[in-house]
Amino acid sequence: MVSVATLLLLRHGRTTANADGGLAGRQPVELDETGRGQAAAVGERLKGLPLAAVVTSPLIRCRQTLELALPGAEPVAEEGLIECGYGAWEGQPLKKLAKEPLWPVVQQHPSAAVFPEGESMAAMSARAVAAVRAWDARISAEHGPEAVWLACSHGDVIKAIVADALGVHLDLFQRIVADPASVTAIRYTPLRPFLVRLNDTGGDLAGLVPPPRKRRRRATKATDSDAAVGGGAGVAR
Repeated sequence: MVSVATLLLLRHGRTTANADGGLAGRQPVELDETGRGQAAAVGERLKGLPLAAVVTSPLIRCRQTLELALPGAEPVAEEGLIECGYGAWEGQPLKKLAKEPLWPVVQQHPSAAVFPEGESMAAMSARAVAAVRAWDARISAEHGPEAVWLACSHGDVIKAIVADALGVHLDLFQRIVADPASVTAIRYTPLRPFLVRLNDTGGDLAGLVPPPRKRRRRATKATDSDAAVGGGAGVAR
C-alpha cells in the first residue's frame, strides 16, 4: 500500500467583498468580523495537527486567516496560489458582471474564459495545480509520507485544484464548492490523487493525520492498488 503526504487546502475567511457581493480579485480586501470568527473557529479544528509546512497566497485575506487560525505558524508565500487575475472585473459588483457577455462563458465554459486585462482561468488552474504538486513532492521528500501540510488560497483556485484531483475537465469546476474557511484534503499518490475531504466546515480533522507506518516482519504480496490512501475506499477496479 502507498503512503503519501496529505494536503489541506484552506480557503480564507469571509471578506468585506464577499459580504457586499463584489469580486475582490487581487485587491487588498480584508476579513470582516464574520471572516475573523471563521478563521478563529477553523484554527480550533486545526489545533494539534502536526503541520510540516504552511503555504499561502500572498494576498492579505489569506495571511489574516492564518494569523488567526495558526498564530504560531510561519507561512511561506506562494505566488502560484494567488487569486485568479480578473483584470478589469476586479472590484465590480457580481450583479453587474452577470450581465457581461463573458459571464456565461465563465460559468459554462471556464476553460475558454480570459478576463479583460487579466488572466485566463486555464492559466490560473495550471499554475495552481503545478504549485501544490511541487510543494507536495518537496514536503514528502523532506518530511516523509506521513507529513500533513496546509495551503491557504481562494475559492476558484481551490476548485481548480480539486477538479484536477478528480480528473475532471476545468469546464466542470463550477460544480465544486469551497466555502470561506472550509478545509479540503487531497493525497497525491503515484497512480492518482485522492480527494479525502471536500468543503469541510465543521468535521474533526484529526483523522486526516496518517498513522505511523508499522514495520512488517515479512514481505507481503505486492499490490498495485493505492486505494487505501483514499480513506476507506475499496480496491479500485
